[in-house]
Amino acid sequence: MENVNLKINGLNVTAPAGSTILEAAQAAGIRIPTLCYLKEINEIGACRMCVVEVKGARNLVAACVYPVSEGMEVQTNTKKLLDARRRTLQLLLSNHDKKCLSCVRSGQCELQELCQELGVDDEHYFDGESTQYEPDDSAIHMIRDNNKCILCRRCSAVCEKVQAVGVIGPNNRGFATFIGSAFEMGLGDTSCVGCGQCISACPTGALYEKDNTDEVLAAIADGTKHVVVQPAPSVRAALGEEFGYPMGTDVEGKMAAALRRIGFDRVFDTNFSADLTIMEEANEFIDRVQNKGVLPMLTSCSPGWIKYCEHYYPDQLEHLSSCKSPQQMFGAITKTYYAEKMGIAPEDIVCVSVMPCTAKKFEIQRDDQYAAGVPDVDISITTRELARLIRKVGINFRSLPDEGFDDPLGESTGAGVIFGATGGVMEAALRTAVEKLTGTELEKVDFMEVRGTKGIKEATYNVAGMDVKVAVASGLSNAKIIMDKVRAGEADYHFIEIMCCPGGCVNGGGQPQVHADVRNFEDVKTIRAKALYDNDAAKTFRKSHDNPSIKKVYDEYLGHPGSEKAHHILHTTYVKRTIN
Repeated sequence: MENVNLKINGLNVTAPAGSTILEAAQAAGIRIPTLCYLKEINEIGACRMCVVEVKGARNLVAACVYPVSEGMEVQTNTKKLLDARRRTLQLLLSNHDKKCLSCVRSGQCELQELCQELGVDDEHYFDGESTQYEPDDSAIHMIRDNNKCILCRRCSAVCEKVQAVGVIGPNNRGFATFIGSAFEMGLGDTSCVGCGQCISACPTGALYEKDNTDEVLAAIADGTKHVVVQPAPSVRAALGEEFGYPMGTDVEGKMAAALRRIGFDRVFDTNFSADLTIMEEANEFIDRVQNKGVLPMLTSCSPGWIKYCEHYYPDQLEHLSSCKSPQQMFGAITKTYYAEKMGIAPEDIVCVSVMPCTAKKFEIQRDDQYAAGVPDVDISITTRELARLIRKVGINFRSLPDEGFDDPLGESTGAGVIFGATGGVMEAALRTAVEKLTGTELEKVDFMEVRGTKGIKEATYNVAGMDVKVAVASGLSNAKIIMDKVRAGEADYHFIEIMCCPGGCVNGGGQPQVHADVRNFEDVKTIRAKALYDNDAAKTFRKSHDNPSIKKVYDEYLGHPGSEKAHHILHTTYVKRTIN
């Protein structure tokens, strides 16, 4: 690629042709502040925080969209620029609800950080007109508070471009502009899929998940309840970021220790039910292949994807696997098998999940998720909520010893842990399905073709003399590409994995917030996913059907994968929904 030479703050810099000033400066170790910019998602130069001086240009230019050129001379930190950025922040604060002490993003707010860096307070323009909005709490999973919105449009960009949903965007014009839904509908009345990617994109506290941590503490304090907890695979790959660990640090042991000290009666692991999901899903796939069932079969682990399919592809629901997600399978087996073994009434068990996903809050309230006549899962909290809960009860996370999970629902394989990365469900299913179809043990269990964070991946494997074609998609804009092919009858795949969030659950809408300075220049998805693959590689058992506890559940209770009892407890149905 051709390079160009320029100067930034008097420093000689070489950058690829087509780069922006922002990218060239970052590569040279020079930070230019941004607010609206998200690489390849929201590149509109609207917030004016990244303005710089370019020699010969009549006006200040937005570094996030202005391309470099040969011989260009750029200044990024002159008094003129600092004054311009301060005025921008002062104007933003003039119409901003500045209740920082009670804001969920305090200490992790990009607006707050820039105000602190540039010495900006709220004493300017305080007597002008301001807008007031009622927070929208109509959605099950989140709240939108436009009183804290800075109109950066990151949320609407990710909703439209990345997730192909587009249920939010700017309404009205000028000073009356606000982010909302069509016809000012509440978010809960739209075909929002609950993915939470808008929350992850928001630089302030305008968007945040509904907090259920007080419900968790109330359940633990209730002496009549037996409270169990199940953290998802990808939580252990991201929770450490909340406590100062480098991104991608696996904190599984400290997480288990923290959950035990919060007061849960049993600390189990969703990885166990990920293995259980594979047993049922692989069996279902083999049955469809051998008995001319509906193909391609689509995975059903991601609730945001499921709701998207119900809204936008209701005519294709027969392709979905009937398996419940690992979260729901865990709750179902806890309130049936575990309840029976322990002699506890299902209604006296409170099952709490810790998920990287805000859509899980919707999933626990779905119909046909009541294996024991009560909800499979009672409360679902995000990784962020768990971090807040750990702080709330006074646990020093970094000083904790590494501890393991409780038996029997805490034992898992490497196949279960990689569920958190895009391609992980497919790889885990292949490890089991291939062995079941061929009747021989795999010499190599790593299916590298379906790994990586590329939006769409395809592979073909010859299994027992049959070419099995698979596809993996993450991010709903990529799911749309795949599903349009399925709907048109042009998809010759046998098995398709779809994850709602780009990169899979490691990049879920409930994971720790990542500053734009990081997500614009670091591959967050890959860094977090590596922790899961390293965890998998270190496991004694790496195939779901080798899990001794899974074998025991089938021997003692379920019979065999796909049995009538297993189908009643571990499978579900779907609903055709409209688009709003």
